[in-house]
Amino acid sequence: MKKWLLPMFMVVVLVLAACGNKEDSAKKENEDNASSTAETITYQSETGPIEVPANPQRVVVLSSFVGDLIQLGVDVVGVDSWAADNPNFKESIKDAVVVENTDIEKIIELDPDLIIGLNGIENADKLAEIAPTVLFTYGKVDYLQQFIEIGKVVNKEEEATKWVADFKKRAAEAGSEIKAKIGENATVTVAEMFNKQMYVYGDNWGRGTEILYQEMGLNMPEKVKQDALKPGYFAISSEVLNEYAGDYVIFSTFNGQESSIADAPWYKDLEAVKNGHLFEINGNAFYFNDPITLEYQLTFFKEKFLQ
Repeated sequence: MKKWLLPMFMVVVLVLAACGNKEDSAKKENEDNASSTAETITYQSETGPIEVPANPQRVVVLSSFVGDLIQLGVDVVGVDSWAADNPNFKESIKDAVVVENTDIEKIIELDPDLIIGLNGIENADKLAEIAPTVLFTYGKVDYLQQFIEIGKVVNKEEEATKWVADFKKRAAEAGSEIKAKIGENATVTVAEMFNKQMYVYGDNWGRGTEILYQEMGLNMPEKVKQDALKPGYFAISSEVLNEYAGDYVIFSTFNGQESSIADAPWYKDLEAVKNGHLFEINGNAFYFNDPITLEYQLTFFKEKFLQ
């Protein structure tokens, strides 16, 4: 090759290389943009892959997951009656419509782009014809992983995962403080009066049980462990609550029953009441185990146990 051609050849090579790099960069950028603005994503549900909107705008929730979506900043247009009665959700779902899985026409009118509910509900096939429908089996994964799964469905897994890590850390720290205050061996019972029926709860049935027993590591009375741990809850008569009551009792009531319960003989006989260790709470606000409710429960426990 003649010497004067060499510089010219090198220039051409460099220009072509630069063009190629620019095209590759542009292609990658386009691919990234396409990925971030994709209209749908695929969620691996319990029953197989489901194509769901990458940025859902109108979600109908037919179960206990409303608080998960509120935490993730996702708009909810339809909710179940339990969520509608939760004062922690009131402002976030003020424009949402109360629906059940049987309200097919009502749900169609809401024009949802995503439906979330629990497995085994009636009309699941009809709901799937209205919008992509993701159903979960309660308890199939633990309560924090459930939030992460909701995050995956609405394309916010990273955000959900970060919240879970932070919550576990804060709950564990609070648990250490509480045990230092009440003693390592102190026991805690979670009980509830609903429609004149008394219940005690295990460690995975909402009402603060997950925080108290799983994250804080507080002790469950043996009688509660024996009857309620495996099924999640156990119905008892109010007269035998003393047999299940620990050193501390978290007691939920609904529909303004507080005054009538406080006057009941069995209530006055509880050691936890005599010692000022029974903490009453609005059951509607304490019912779930989503991030909004968990934050409320954690604040409540810190205020009551550490006061």
